[in-house]
Amino acid sequence: MRFGVVQFPGSCDERDAVLACERVGEARLVWHEEADLGGVDAVVIPGGFSYGDYLRAGAIARFAPVMDAVHDFARAGGPVLGICNGFQVLCEAAMLPGALLANDGLRFVCRQVEIEVASTATAATAGCTIGERLSVPVKHMSGRWFAPPGLLAELEAEGRVVFRYAPGQNPNGSVGDVAGVANEHGNVVGLMPHPEHAVDPLCGSADGLRLFESLLRSAAPAPA
Repeated sequence: MRFGVVQFPGSCDERDAVLACERVGEARLVWHEEADLGGVDAVVIPGGFSYGDYLRAGAIARFAPVMDAVHDFARAGGPVLGICNGFQVLCEAAMLPGALLANDGLRFVCRQVEIEVASTATAATAGCTIGERLSVPVKHMSGRWFAPPGLLAELEAEGRVVFRYAPGQNPNGSVGDVAGVANEHGNVVGLMPHPEHAVDPLCGSADGLRLFESLLRSAAPAPA
């Protein structure tokens, strides 16, 4: 199992994402100018401030050469996980629904939160259970996920809301307490919390490892 972790100028969590991936498989960094993913089995777009978050968070990164390869990989059914800024990039690239707006209160938030698994029909939650709670940190300024009521209802009906902040845990005002969503096929998932920072009990939680184990399970070939 080979993970490719995309690195943009301004990424700051790519090393932690690589280390998290290496707990379940092999991993390498994929520079933003690369047009070929090099045969990886899963893609992780990590957190940070790609291209300095100029214009809007993720607005420039969506045009990076590597994103054409990510699009092709996802269209072929490959698992893609966007974390924080990676979630923003995937929304800007129209690979995920909704938009990430400035937090309520217009302040940067950084703290541990609990999220609940709302769907297991995705590459990032295939090994989880519905209602399972995961303790993971958040650290963002523009993490308030928004979708119009009609789109939110559609995503709910299709099971594409993947994670919710547990009651009382919403740090940013996201509509419907949504912490993460999926594309229509479930192979592309984005979330604002940082599972790569929750893969070791010494850091307070190893719950984030559940997502990387799920990606491993999703990318593994079916038994003959």
